[in-house]
Amino acid sequence: MAAKKYGGDEIQVLEGLEPVRKRPGMYIGGTGKDGYHHLLWEIVDNSIDEAINQHATKVEVTMHADGKSATVEDNGRGIPIEMMPKFKKTALEVVFTTLHSGGKFERGQSYAVSGGLHGVGSAVVNALSSELVVQVKRDGQRYEMRFARGEVTAKFKNLGGARGTGTLVRFHPDDEVFGGKLRFDAELIAERLETKSYLHHGLEMIFIDETQSPPVTHRFVHDKGIAEWLPALVSTRGKLPVPSTGGVFYFEKRDPDAQLGVELALVWTEATDDLIRSHVNSVPTPDGGTHDQGLRAAILKAVRNYISTHNLDPKGVTLTAEDIREGVVAILSTYVHDPQFQSQTKNRLNNPEVAALVEGLVRPALENYLNGNPNWAQAVVARTIIAARAREASRAAAQAVTRKTAVSHRLNLPGKLADCASTDPEESELFIVEGDSAGGSAKQGRERRTQAILPLRGKVLNAEQANTQKLLANKELQDIVSALGCGMGDQLDLSKLRYGKIFLLMDADADGHHISTLLLTFFFRHMKKLIDAGHIYLAQPPLYRIDLGKETYWALDDLHKERLIKQHQKGNTKPSITRFKGLGEMNPDTLKMTTLDPRTRAALRVRVPPGEELATDNMISELMGKDVGARFRLITENAHEIDELDV
Repeated sequence: MAAKKYGGDEIQVLEGLEPVRKRPGMYIGGTGKDGYHHLLWEIVDNSIDEAINQHATKVEVTMHADGKSATVEDNGRGIPIEMMPKFKKTALEVVFTTLHSGGKFERGQSYAVSGGLHGVGSAVVNALSSELVVQVKRDGQRYEMRFARGEVTAKFKNLGGARGTGTLVRFHPDDEVFGGKLRFDAELIAERLETKSYLHHGLEMIFIDETQSPPVTHRFVHDKGIAEWLPALVSTRGKLPVPSTGGVFYFEKRDPDAQLGVELALVWTEATDDLIRSHVNSVPTPDGGTHDQGLRAAILKAVRNYISTHNLDPKGVTLTAEDIREGVVAILSTYVHDPQFQSQTKNRLNNPEVAALVEGLVRPALENYLNGNPNWAQAVVARTIIAARAREASRAAAQAVTRKTAVSHRLNLPGKLADCASTDPEESELFIVEGDSAGGSAKQGRERRTQAILPLRGKVLNAEQANTQKLLANKELQDIVSALGCGMGDQLDLSKLRYGKIFLLMDADADGHHISTLLLTFFFRHMKKLIDAGHIYLAQPPLYRIDLGKETYWALDDLHKERLIKQHQKGNTKPSITRFKGLGEMNPDTLKMTTLDPRTRAALRVRVPPGEELATDNMISELMGKDVGARFRLITENAHEIDELDV
C-alpha cells in the first residue's frame, strides 16, 4: 500500500497565534542561554523528525560568523507549500506563523513518531527571531519566504529549479528578547549534534562553525548507535566498569502492539551515583519521566529476581533500590507515538502507560542477560552488596551531618514562625495560616514534632500586579520565603527546602479563598518549582459542623452540607448545624481532627496538569492582572453558572 503523500491538507491548526513574545519563558523555558539555544533545538528536531521517519539521511547546522545566527538544512521531504483554502495562505506560512499547526498531530500519517508534537516550534522560533528565512525544495523547485518577529516580510516566491528535496531555515534570535549579549555555543551545539548521531544509526550530522577562521567542519556518523556511545560516556566519567573485563547490556526492541520502541545500553561502574541519559524520539529528557521510571523499576526487579533465584541474599544487610542502581550508567532511547511532555521545553515525559511498557520490555531481557552471563552478574551483585554495607556503615555519620545542616537553616527565620522539632524535610510540614487567632488554635492542635505554623498578620500582596521591589518589601511574602529556606525566582533551590509539604490553611469562606488565590499566584509566578514538585497543598477546614443524633459530620461548603444531611438524616431527626465564622472559632482538638492530622484530614495537592501550563498562565493573568476588562469578560461569560455570589 502506497504511503499517503505529505501535503498541505495534512497541516492542521488547533488555535491561532498567541503572544509568544509576551511570555517567551512559557515556550522556551527562559530568555537565557538555554532558551537561546532552545530555538536552534526546535528547528533541528524538526529535521531529525524527517530522519526518524526515514525521509532524511543528513542534517547540516551552520553557526554563522557573527555567532548569533544559524542555519539548519536537511534533505527530507520539504515543508508543504500548497495553498490552504481555510486560511488563504500557503502551508509553509501557516507553519511559521500559527501556533499548534503542523503535520504531527495525527498518529501514523505524515509522521509515525516525532519529537515535536506540540506544533509550536517553528512559529515560536519565528516569533522570537529578528529575521528568519525558510527555503523549501519540492517537486524540482526551490521556494522561499522571509519573516521577522512572527510577521511575513517577503512573500512566498519561486526561486527556480533545484535538485532533490529538503528544508533550509536560517534565523537570528531577537536581541530585543534575549538582551543582545548572548551567542551560540559551538561546543554545546557540537555535543548535541553528536548525541543525535549516536541516537540514529548512520544519520550524518554536520556542524559548520563559521566563527573560526577558516571555518571548521565537524562530521558525526555512528553506525553502532548508543552501543558505541556508552563506552565513551563511561570513559568520560573516569570510573571503571563492573566487571573490569567489560560487558555491556544492549537491548533493542519495538513493541508493534503498543507501538513503543526501546533501545538501551547499560553497564554498572565503580561510581557512587547513577547516570541515566534518557531520550524520547531523539529529544533529550534531562528531568527523566515515565520512561526513566520504567527503566529504573526494570533494573531493580531484574537484579532482585536474579539474587533471589540464585540464593545470593546477603546476611545482616538489606539491599535497597539505591544500592542496586548505584553505579549504573545507561543510555535509554525510546520512541513513543504520542509523547506527552511536561512542557514545551520537553524536559520530562509524562505518559503514564510508558513506565509499565518499558519495564515489561527491559526486565525480562536484563534477567536473561544476567542468567546467561554469570561472571558479569556475580560482579554486579557483589558490587551491590558492597554498596549496601558501605551505606549501613556510614548511616550514623550521615545523620549527624544532616542534623547539623538542618540546624544551620534555622538562622534568620521569621519571629512569628512556630517551628517543628524535626529537621527532616521528608516529614516536616508547614501550615501557612490566616490570622493570629487561627494561628493560636493551629499551634495548640498541631503535632509539634513535625508540623510548623506560620500565621499571616498583614495583607497578602497580589504578585501578578506587583513589581519585584514591592514583592521584596512585602513582609508576609518574605516571611514565607524565609521560613521555606529555599529562595525564590531563579535562585530557588529545592535541596534547601525545609518542609516537604506546605499547606495553605485559610477560612472556608470567600475571604479565605481570596487569600489562598493570592498565595497561589505568588507561588505560581515566583516559586513554581514547589508546585511542579508537588509540595503545595490546600488544607480543607470545614465550614459547618452537623450533629445528627449521636453522629457528627463536617461539611466543606453549603452543597456538601445539604448532601450530608440528605444522606444521613433519618426520620424526623432534626440536624443541629454550627457554622464556623473562622478557624479561630474552632477549638484546637476540632482543628486537629478535621484539618491537621494526616490520618483524618482531607487536603488537595496543587498541580498543573501536563499541557495546561499555558491555560493556567492565561487564567492567572485574566483573574489577577491589571486588565479589568479581561475579568469583566470572564465574569459575564460564566455568569450563567453562578447560583449565589458571596460578597
